[in-house]
Amino acid sequence: MAVSAREFKFALRPTSATHGSVTFNVKNAGKIAHDFRIAGKKTPLVQPRKTARLTLNLKKGSYKYLCTVPGHAASGMQGTFRVR
Repeated sequence: MAVSAREFKFALRPTSATHGSVTFNVKNAGKIAHDFRIAGKKTPLVQPRKTARLTLNLKKGSYKYLCTVPGHAASGMQGTFRVR
């Protein structure tokens, strides 16, 4: 699962996955630090041009994701990921 973070949005490819183990490969394509939180877990703060990996075991359903840096989610760094 490729996740691109930049000011102030995420782009996920693909936008859904089959239930089970899902790995999010987060690349910060922006100019300031971001993180990626989903299902109660998050990456460390990812500096510009750096990457982080987050692997979770997800059940079927919808999961909210967001950047926990103050103000980033409110500026658009959030969404819903679907697991089938």
